Amino acid sequence: MTETCEQFIKRKNKNFKIQKGRLISMKDIGRSGRFYFIREAWTFIKQHNLKEKIFIIERLRKEKTEGKIIHKKSWSRGEIEYRIGYYIVGKIGRAKDKWIWGQFCPLIPEKDLKRLFVRITSVVYIIG
Repeated sequence: MTETCEQFIKRKNKNFKIQKGRLISMKDIGRSGRFYFIREAWTFIKQHNLKEKIFIIERLRKEKTEGKIIHKKSWSRGEIEYRIGYYIVGKIGRAKDKWIWGQFCPLIPEKDLKRLFVRITSVVYIIG
């Protein structure tokens, strides 16, 4: 049985709080380097008309890089970037009926986008 949106959000919030201060790694577009960030804040919202999709916006502070970075000049330690993503319940293969990170650019209803931006400006979960 798939977790409800509320159960999933509660679990992810707990996990993010436990991970306080840990580096988040992301591959560089050239695939020969990595970026590392600290998650300073985040918020989740359910899509208003789809119970199997949850949006997230995260405030990430740049920490370090390693390897070959394609756009090295655009990287400055301490700068803030925002990541917008989504989780969705998978429909095929091993992901079937499980919450998974969305692979593509999020499509967000206007109503939900407004709510997401309002929530991040008054963030409930700040790590610091």
